[in-house]
Amino acid sequence: MAIENLPLGKAINLGLRQAMLNDPKVILMGEDIGTLGGVFRVTEGLKTEFGADRVLDTPLAESGIVGSAIGLAMRGYRPVVEIQFNGFVYPAFDQITSQLAKLTNRHEGAMQFPVVIRIPYGGHIGAVEHHQESNEAYFLHTAGLRVVSPSNPHDAYWMIQEAIASNDPVIFFEPMSRYWPKADVDTSASNFPLHASRVVRPGNDVTVIGHGAMVSVLLQAAEVAATEGMSLEVIDVRSLSPIDYAPILESVRKTGRCVIAQEAPGNVSLASELAATITEKAFYSLEAPVLRVTGFDTPFPPAKLEAIYLPDSDRVLDAVDRVLSY
Repeated sequence: MAIENLPLGKAINLGLRQAMLNDPKVILMGEDIGTLGGVFRVTEGLKTEFGADRVLDTPLAESGIVGSAIGLAMRGYRPVVEIQFNGFVYPAFDQITSQLAKLTNRHEGAMQFPVVIRIPYGGHIGAVEHHQESNEAYFLHTAGLRVVSPSNPHDAYWMIQEAIASNDPVIFFEPMSRYWPKADVDTSASNFPLHASRVVRPGNDVTVIGHGAMVSVLLQAAEVAATEGMSLEVIDVRSLSPIDYAPILESVRKTGRCVIAQEAPGNVSLASELAATITEKAFYSLEAPVLRVTGFDTPFPPAKLEAIYLPDSDRVLDAVDRVLSY
């Protein structure tokens, strides 16, 4: 085993590096990702190692970046695009949802478009509007896209490589607030496939489900709950589209109670889809309604109010108390 203690941002950096070593057709594109190494320094050092022809500093034009990546994919390359902040993806939205997501189907499978679009997302960094939203629902609704989000450095290292190896376009959401905390990364073997959910803490009383940065919040809530005699089973969704429901349904059928948490607004969201599917497929095992703990259905607030907007362990535990009251 090769274990390294790394922050999530560095784990993605090493995953990108390994993918570039494995395949000369892997190229990186984005604003300030070369010499600067990106706003969060995720691509730091890669231009020096691989050169400016494989780590491209692009103009400030997201539509042009993604459009160029689509063309490169048609010519046999595997472009990895960085969107500097989550809210900056909207100028490229048409390219992603109208073109990239549809082209394989439009060509009846005769052409593949292995483009990865990295999007830093989520709150807890004290930034302004368009810099820490959770806009994953737009892409989850779009057929033809795979959407994933790691919650820890080990997954980040392996999932970015698996995303790049995919022959389908992948939206790779990176939780910004988790860029810096360190954890062990085993660089010798991958434990889970890209589109698999995972139980990260076993429990018996309530199933709590989340993705990205919310997983750490759920683990905090589980620690507190344990001191009060409650046993929470924490599930990291990991793959937002497609969703691996098998571990989720197995857990809910065991506990009979479920709370889903996310930073994004609750209306027409991943949490909505999870709650509906769990209710459809595990109805007779449920002892209480499936509850959702989410951001509010408002634009993301100024930084001083983010602690009110974003779900925390107290809000999760309140929902746990409610499902246990039935």
